[in-house]
Amino acid sequence: MRPYILALGLLGLAGSVQAQDTSSTTYQTRQGEVTVTSGQPQARQYGAPPAFADLDRNGRGVLGEAEAAAYPPLANDFIHADLNRDGRISRAEYERWAAHQ
Repeated sequence: MRPYILALGLLGLAGSVQAQDTSSTTYQTRQGEVTVTSGQPQARQYGAPPAFADLDRNGRGVLGEAEAAAYPPLANDFIHADLNRDGRISRAEYERWAAHQ
């Protein structure tokens, strides 16, 4: 019985932690009441990585940083996707990166 009570208590606690994604505070000023609400923005969903050919705009068979910028998750991971550190992402490097997305 005790493990169930503990589990229910932890579930309730998890819900209250999740509910704290935003906070609100009210201040009294000379001009009147001011309420400040803050929170984390929603994470963007970009979908599956596009085909390599769709990003390789100049057809050279490698992606530079400007081409990678067309898909923000790749631009964010550029230095990690560029395994040999040559400043470009080859098709093989891209496919390896995309497999982990």
